[in-house]
Amino acid sequence: MSIIKCCFEPLEMPEFLDSFVKKCTEGCCCGCCSALRPRYKRLVDNIFPANPEDGLVKSNMEKLTFYSLRSPEKLDRIGEYLYQRASKDIYRKRYKFVEIAMEAMDLLLMACHAQILNLFVESFLRMVQKLLEDTNPTLQIMATNSFVRFANIEEDTPSYHRRYDFFISKFSSMCYGNNDDMELRDSIRMAGIKGLQGVIRKTVSDDLVANIWEKQHMEKIVPSLLFNMQSGPSKSTDTEATPSTPPLLAEAVLRELVSRASFGHIKSVLKPLLTHLDHHKLWVPNKFAIDTFRIVMISIQPQYSYTVVETLMSHLDQNLTSSPKTRTSLAVVLSKIIAIAAGESVGPSALDIINNLLMHLKTSVSTQHEESTPEETQYQEALINALGEFANHHPDYQKIEIMLFIMNTVPDPSHKSKGDHLLQNILLKSLLKVGTQYRTVSFEKAFPVSFLQPLLKMARAGSIPIRIIVMQIFQQLLDRHQNQHLLNVISVSHYPTLTIENPSRSDILFTHKYGSNILQAIIESMSQENHLEVLKSSYNTIALVIVEMACGETAQEILLFILGVQQVAITEVELSPKHRCNLHSIAISLLILLGRCTGIGSLVEYVEKLIQARKEEASYLLPPLMDNDKSAPSTLNTNLPHLLVDKLAVAECLQQAGLESNRVQTGTPYALNQTDISAHRHSWVDTHSAIRNSVVDSSYNDIESVSSSPGVQKRSLASEYNFESMKRVLAEPTEATKREAREKQMQIGRTFRETAFEDLVRRTEPKHDVIQNKLNEIFNALSAERQISAACGVQAGSLLAANGGLMGPSMIEPGKHHVAASGQRPIYENNFPELFFY
Repeated sequence: MSIIKCCFEPLEMPEFLDSFVKKCTEGCCCGCCSALRPRYKRLVDNIFPANPEDGLVKSNMEKLTFYSLRSPEKLDRIGEYLYQRASKDIYRKRYKFVEIAMEAMDLLLMACHAQILNLFVESFLRMVQKLLEDTNPTLQIMATNSFVRFANIEEDTPSYHRRYDFFISKFSSMCYGNNDDMELRDSIRMAGIKGLQGVIRKTVSDDLVANIWEKQHMEKIVPSLLFNMQSGPSKSTDTEATPSTPPLLAEAVLRELVSRASFGHIKSVLKPLLTHLDHHKLWVPNKFAIDTFRIVMISIQPQYSYTVVETLMSHLDQNLTSSPKTRTSLAVVLSKIIAIAAGESVGPSALDIINNLLMHLKTSVSTQHEESTPEETQYQEALINALGEFANHHPDYQKIEIMLFIMNTVPDPSHKSKGDHLLQNILLKSLLKVGTQYRTVSFEKAFPVSFLQPLLKMARAGSIPIRIIVMQIFQQLLDRHQNQHLLNVISVSHYPTLTIENPSRSDILFTHKYGSNILQAIIESMSQENHLEVLKSSYNTIALVIVEMACGETAQEILLFILGVQQVAITEVELSPKHRCNLHSIAISLLILLGRCTGIGSLVEYVEKLIQARKEEASYLLPPLMDNDKSAPSTLNTNLPHLLVDKLAVAECLQQAGLESNRVQTGTPYALNQTDISAHRHSWVDTHSAIRNSVVDSSYNDIESVSSSPGVQKRSLASEYNFESMKRVLAEPTEATKREAREKQMQIGRTFRETAFEDLVRRTEPKHDVIQNKLNEIFNALSAERQISAACGVQAGSLLAANGGLMGPSMIEPGKHHVAASGQRPIYENNFPELFFY
């Protein structure tokens, strides 16, 4: 009874037993009541050694663990008791006992996986929070490690009331640790980052806990990670599986955070990221920003990647008043990451991004002053690169849609203001950037009418830079075999490494429909002024047309273009002499290129002779081109007929190669101020029908061609492989006969080329009078025939009427020559000159 009195005050009997148990549970000062304490407390007390340096008593810890597994309902009391002991030890600075209590908590947590674990977790989290609140770094690190182990445990039942606000704030503050000891500072920062990682893992997988994606939480987590990332290398240089430094660990946690973000939560991560870059001025230089956004783009779920681009572009909208360097850096970051998002952007999202980029370009052009600054130019180039990178990762059919979309935003070339010219230039550069990423397979798909028509209109613009860009766009879309760099040099020599492939049927049909429009736009562009870059780019474009499209069916239209270039050089009075010489040089270079690409040997031979003659008499009619700034020969005679390309001679070369030449002979070469080729030049598709309906004209053209082009023999235009055609082939004259005919043709040709005009007039006498006199002679002849005997008169009159009074003497029987009543010589006795017999 004395022992009881030493611990308690006299109490009434009903309350005595309860008070006694309570006092014993709390511990007796004299140690006399330990046997009366609950078993779980005795087991907890036994894990603590007498000397804290000895550490946790393992055997007693095993007893406590076994008891916890046998009686899980006691876990909450065990946890509460451990928390109370740890709190007292923290207050008394007995940190070794605190570490033992925390270790016991961890072991119990890892061993027990019952549904009632939630009750123990509350005590566990109170213990962790108590340690984190202490200023001892060792306790903070130990508590963080315990929390990480807890975060990796998958609980069976969800928690409705648990919150982690304190842990987010505390771990975030640990990420900014600035202890003078570098090793301790890195340890604290690592612990803070690991704690944030634990919070993320514990919360994002449980929809019933507090929403970690809320603004107040993300504004703490994201900047903490970025602060550590910018303090070291952004990429790991070792092969360790676990990051060993704060920057690398922060990067890994950021990847995990972004990868777990859903569509509605990704902007919660991006907004504090952009704010951090703004406040710390990390856009200029932008290496860290580029690396960070690449991490985000690689980690995010692919279907949400375009959201990052939209957010970044929206941030660019908010910084329109910032310095050009900041906007340029933002645009560069956009260009670096936009390619990753392009693969998942289809339909409206793709066009929306393109439209936003174009709007930024237009805004930049509209706000710049008379002369653009280098910083503003860099900003525009960064936007153009972003546009090109975005288009590069789309399929070809979408690239065409993007190019058409851009083309529709280009101001009309009729707008003459400086702002419109600048905007045209910038948008066409954007179009060129997209065109460089496109790989042409079919010209019909690469040049839809809705795209080709405005592009050709821009090719006639008065601005030299715009015309050059348009030519470059054509070159990128025409060059299917990477020949563009070879054809940059205007030359009459052979291109040894040129890759040539016969055009497909669809490409030939495309050339039939729209080739004349392309050629017409180019000849008008070439003829505006003597600018070397325009002429070189135009030559490059036409050379690519020849390499990609030239064949037997398309050669005639290209020849008409070449003849048109020469005709412009001869007839346009406003052209300077140097400009005329340059056009002649381009025409001869394109002509020999056409002959080599189509394999027309006679054409190549003819052009080579022409080139040799120009070298001897007028070298200024051959490449290289002459600039206006350079001196030129004192005399520039560009109208030397024997040094120019002969239309009929070229047609004869086609005939000798077995190709059609009707269009070259009868067609009109290209000229200036012609906007609609189809209005005055019949379509290539109708060529064959035109030939079939013009037999008489064809025969006349054959005679004219042969008489004016020596050494060229006419062949069938449309051979029919049947029995009659084979008979005609077998009945052809011998080589000797052909040789005699060629010699006679050459003699006749020389006669017409070299004989004076007066001699030709005399050789063709007697000359017919005007048509009225000729009709009078025919009527007189008919009246004379009526006076002859009936039989002879009928015979002669019928023959005369049948032949229109133009019969030769060989068709009248001997002795039947009659004289007209008027005494004039009958018309049928007029002899044709020998020159017209062939």
